[in-house]
Amino acid sequence: MKPQGNNAASKTLPLGTTAKVTNVETGQSAVVTIQDRGPYVKGRIVDLSPATAQKIGIEREDGVATVEVAPIAVPLPDGSVKPGIASQP
Repeated sequence: MKPQGNNAASKTLPLGTTAKVTNVETGQSAVVTIQDRGPYVKGRIVDLSPATAQKIGIEREDGVATVEVAPIAVPLPDGSVKPGIASQP
């Protein structure tokens, strides 16, 4: 993952997925691309780049926050793209 990019790691979303990540506490959101696998800590659903975490109000000292992850576009094995829940108005 690029530390300054809008990217994230997920164990469940396919690589290349575009998703909206929202910090539940602050309401701030960012759009990320899943570019890696992880996190490998029990109970965590996504690892964000430091730049993205800062954008949505996660302080470096805290390092962890409750977030919602909503897929926007999910790449399929045949090369097509499936619209995610966050792509709908």
